[in-house]
Amino acid sequence: MILWHNPRCSKSREALALLQEKGVAPEVRRYLEDAPTYAELKAAQAALGVPVIEMARTKEAEFKAAGLSKDSDDETLLRAMAETPKLIERPVAFAGARAVIGRPPERVLELL
Repeated sequence: MILWHNPRCSKSREALALLQEKGVAPEVRRYLEDAPTYAELKAAQAALGVPVIEMARTKEAEFKAAGLSKDSDDETLLRAMAETPKLIERPVAFAGARAVIGRPPERVLELL
């Protein structure tokens, strides 16, 4: 299992703790420091099975500063997230071809 993690985010810390409590030691990727590429984000969206806008933190100041809106097209949103990883909703857990956004954090347990 892989967890895109931000240690400063309480939801991300909770998701990691839940996995560890279940005996899972996920590969932790600090996505703010090791930003996913456009291709990785596109693959994540396919694994998540959600609209791209649901992967984005639309309330971040950078979202509006980048000229983005909830009506922005998928490619524009994915490129913005690749350039500014702070825009990626967190945490994201991956297990094989499946993935979930850990909001609420308990959602990561769906992958076990």
